[in-house]
Amino acid sequence: QVQLVESGGGLVQAGGSLRLSCAASGSIFSINAMGWYRQAPGKQRELVAVITKGGSTNYADSVKGRFTISRDNAKNTVALQMNSLKPEDTAVYYCNARVQHLGGVVREYWGQGTQVTVSS
Repeated sequence: QVQLVESGGGLVQAGGSLRLSCAASGSIFSINAMGWYRQAPGKQRELVAVITKGGSTNYADSVKGRFTISRDNAKNTVALQMNSLKPEDTAVYYCNARVQHLGGVVREYWGQGTQVTVSS
């Protein structure tokens, strides 16, 4: 099994910044993609940003130019630097990892979620 532990959420004023971090631990052979998703009240969970093991990134249009995703392959961690935050960024943010186990099986794991609230 694999555990994803997130940290860094909180309350911030519009225009401010927050940094989310996520650490993966457990039975890990390799981690393919790592990413961040978010879910606002009454809305579906949506992709915020994803980064491959090789460093390729993809962002939701709504966060391009404001958020930056990064990862440390040696430490199995992923971070999301969020700048110029807007009230519409308010949501629970979830860390996601596609983990390859010994034998080649790939499974998807989720963190417990961390609340980000942006006040206007």
